[in-house]
Amino acid sequence: MAELEVCRNLSLEKVERCMGVMQSGTQMVKLKAGSKGLVRLFYLDDHRSCIRWRPSRKSEKAKITIDSLYKVTEGGQSDIFHRHADSSLDPTCCFTVYHGNHMESLDLVTTNAEEARTWITGLRYLMAGISDEDSLAKRQRTHDQWLKQTFEEADKNGDGFLNIEEIYQLLHKLNVNLPRRKVKQMFQEADTDDQQGTLTYEEFSVFYKMMSLRRDLFLLMMAYSDRKDHLTTEELANLLRNEQKMTNVTPEYVAEIIDKFERSDENKQRGVIGIEGFTSFMRSPTCDIFNPLHHEVNQDMDQPLCNYFIASSHNTYLTGDQLLSHSKTDMYAWVLQSGCRCVEVDCWDGPDGEPIVQHGYTLTSKIPFKSVIATINKYAFINNQYPVILSIENHCSIQQQKKIAQYLREIFGDKLDVRDALSRDSKTLPSPQSLQGKILIKGKSLPAYLSADAEEGEVSDDDSADEIEDDFKLKSSNGNGNHQVESDIRKKLDSLLKESRIGDKEDTDSFSIRALLRATHQGLQKNLRQGSKGVLKKSQSRSLLTTLKQKRHSKSRLSCQSVDKEEDVQETGTRREAGGQFNRGGRKRKTMKLSRDLSNLVVFTNSVASQECLNQGTPGDVLSFSETRAQSLVNHRAEQFLAFNQRQLSRIYPSAYRIDSSNFNPQFYWNVGCQLVALNYQTEGRMMQLNRAKFMVNGGIGYILKPPPMCKGSFNPFSDDPLPAYPKKQLILKIISGQQLPKPPDSMLGDRGEIIDPFVEVEIIGLPIDCCKEQTRVVDDNGFNPVWEETLSFTLHMAEVVLVRFLVWDHDPIGRDFIGQRTVAFSSLMPGYRHVYLEGLTEASIFVHVSVHDVYGKWSPLVLNPSFTIMHFLGSNKGHQLRGIRGLFNRSSKCSVDTNSGGLRKRSISDHLLRRTASAPAKGRKKTKMGLSESVASISDQKNGMGAEARAEGMSGKKGVVEKRFSQPRVTLTHRPISMPLDRLMQGQLSICSPDKELHDIGSDSGIVEN
Repeated sequence: MAELEVCRNLSLEKVERCMGVMQSGTQMVKLKAGSKGLVRLFYLDDHRSCIRWRPSRKSEKAKITIDSLYKVTEGGQSDIFHRHADSSLDPTCCFTVYHGNHMESLDLVTTNAEEARTWITGLRYLMAGISDEDSLAKRQRTHDQWLKQTFEEADKNGDGFLNIEEIYQLLHKLNVNLPRRKVKQMFQEADTDDQQGTLTYEEFSVFYKMMSLRRDLFLLMMAYSDRKDHLTTEELANLLRNEQKMTNVTPEYVAEIIDKFERSDENKQRGVIGIEGFTSFMRSPTCDIFNPLHHEVNQDMDQPLCNYFIASSHNTYLTGDQLLSHSKTDMYAWVLQSGCRCVEVDCWDGPDGEPIVQHGYTLTSKIPFKSVIATINKYAFINNQYPVILSIENHCSIQQQKKIAQYLREIFGDKLDVRDALSRDSKTLPSPQSLQGKILIKGKSLPAYLSADAEEGEVSDDDSADEIEDDFKLKSSNGNGNHQVESDIRKKLDSLLKESRIGDKEDTDSFSIRALLRATHQGLQKNLRQGSKGVLKKSQSRSLLTTLKQKRHSKSRLSCQSVDKEEDVQETGTRREAGGQFNRGGRKRKTMKLSRDLSNLVVFTNSVASQECLNQGTPGDVLSFSETRAQSLVNHRAEQFLAFNQRQLSRIYPSAYRIDSSNFNPQFYWNVGCQLVALNYQTEGRMMQLNRAKFMVNGGIGYILKPPPMCKGSFNPFSDDPLPAYPKKQLILKIISGQQLPKPPDSMLGDRGEIIDPFVEVEIIGLPIDCCKEQTRVVDDNGFNPVWEETLSFTLHMAEVVLVRFLVWDHDPIGRDFIGQRTVAFSSLMPGYRHVYLEGLTEASIFVHVSVHDVYGKWSPLVLNPSFTIMHFLGSNKGHQLRGIRGLFNRSSKCSVDTNSGGLRKRSISDHLLRRTASAPAKGRKKTKMGLSESVASISDQKNGMGAEARAEGMSGKKGVVEKRFSQPRVTLTHRPISMPLDRLMQGQLSICSPDKELHDIGSDSGIVEN
């Protein structure tokens, strides 16, 4: 932005003056909705990493990080300032800081204009510096800031030193479980100055490095350095080629890595990299699991629009729920810059002939249509030039429709001119490349049979607002006053019972609306009785929704109810009215008057009623479906729906009964090629995480090319083998270790809570046949550097649509607590040893090894289950090779069984090295889902008197299971999810060949199987 560009050119003297004033602190008034404002001292912290203020009930959490800043605006431009318009505030003393994922605003008023200017300039300078950073510089900066912040928070008395007791408390907070003797030893080694018994920040940094020594990385380095404590240029190049699958690894490139990451000048001169430099390199963005090339556009953008998934937003203007939340123009700025390419504008008649934007029949606030269009025009193409689709839901009179058309032409100008794209093939939609910098208006258009001279005409009026029956729409209060408002709210809430099937069954936070309302029945009645005594104001209605949200959280473990097709048919049948024209849903079809001026602006995206036949229509017709209607189509006409999406666009939007702005699972509709799957961007959670991961594949520009079978041809996405001739992929994930895993965010005792017992769950999200979950065992009392060393294997029928979701949980006797997650598209996974940084957490990560193999022809156990192959088919010579240093991370740690030892389990080298450190794997619990080889190893252990040492079962699903110890061999084996075609073969129908037979090389990139 222009403001940031100006700040980059500031003189050093001016910058330091601004920083000095901000760090000294400035008294400002913090404006809030519904209050006169709070006087607080705002200041920039010593590390220039966050804005803080005091006094505050939030204490140390009262801060806004510079990384989270979105923009800083001058004057009273925000909604909060508009509410205080009568306060005679001096605009030169006002500014707003927008921050966070939801564009939250911090609205401040200074005592004079000079102070405001200093803060605006200083904050913009800091934002400009961050925007100029490359990924490595940002990673290093955030690590340094995290370490300094950790030191300061551990320094309870604020003297600038840490004593041994403060270190003990810090280690408990960091989930480190080390013997006190070991901690004291490292403390004494780090304490080198004259002030014995305390650590300065520099000494603490040394202590932290000693504590953070990665045994897994040290062993990996030893494997390629012939057991030396460093890697030469040639050895590092071999590792990059063999493990990381990097090409064009030149000596110059390797030398650059050593120069950039190695801390020791002596090692740099020798051209080697030690463990500290190697650790920094492996934790850098270069070794992140996400493909760095996917940060830029990397797909063909010259195909028709219908061949792309397009990032889409529902009710874009809302900041919260669908009933009572605020509408903001800033939401359009935020979603457009985050990559969304289809935004929604609900237009209604406003006062003084000016159209407004709001969610109809609700108590959400209103914003001027003109302001919305101006914001879209300003922010549409800041981050990328690919076309924006403006989905207009028109509820206006003819006069205000003409005003809408006028504003669109005046503000957008040439951005609406698509004549160049019109001159091309009329039988297909234009490409995103040909529409760069253009805005497409999606809306109703007048029928072709209407005379060109007609200024208006009738069109269908089916839209998302009509998902709620007329009796349940919240109208303005009439003569009945209080009784009418009470009745409207009661009916609206009662209508939720009809949508008890709404809720994401895959989400652990999903809930049953039927159970929710049953649980809150008494509170609901109490609220309504209180409201009937006086005017039920908007604030009271808001408190009612808050109560519902709180109840939802407390009931989050309730399972979703489902309603079968017969009940759905019965429900739609009750809505039929006598006489008139009916649509497929059973309602009387409505019509509305449409202005010719507005109709003429609709070119390639003509909204058509969703009840019309899927086989008809021109490429420019866009069908819109609510999730419930679309779900019925997917379940009963999936192949026809898929064929439609190969020619035209379809838009899926959330049910109107999702009053809390929750989201459905978008993957369900992506599987049949639906392009515009609209989500509530304001609601963070699982579904938005999937959406972000999906569109990161192509530089986050909001357009993702669909797989070839979805663009041409036919297949059934619900089939057990949807694409028999299509090559499958086998994904093998070695979950090695975790780093700096924090306590659960909702931990009741916070940092004082017990040390976590983490385990990792990997979820595959794609076609139904591919969807499954696997999890590791539980590591006891170690969140700082737990070690799992377990292999999970997945077979994927259409890998291009697959999302891989890594979740870290804290095991609990009565359940599990969420720690963090990272979702990455399969096509963005990088091979080799990679770190998976958990989203939203600075240091927390898991260390994995990724390998992918092609699978052709019939299924083979050699390809689908490598640990099975190693255990049951390899001869003794090959078995011994796998126990060498180089085999440490290429097999499951549970598979180190010598075939000539009578089944007795031997500990691997890594077991001995890691047993007495913070990185040591736990003896205790075993995951619920065991591979066949792991089950056999467990039985062998029990037969040889090792039952007492057996690893206890981890937990499965939402509910924990009680630990069990087995003294007898387990009879029933737990295998991989039944979606794997190999399961039935493994469960008794497979004849195991002799281990002396020659086998396929499981490390090859392609699994060749018998025909």
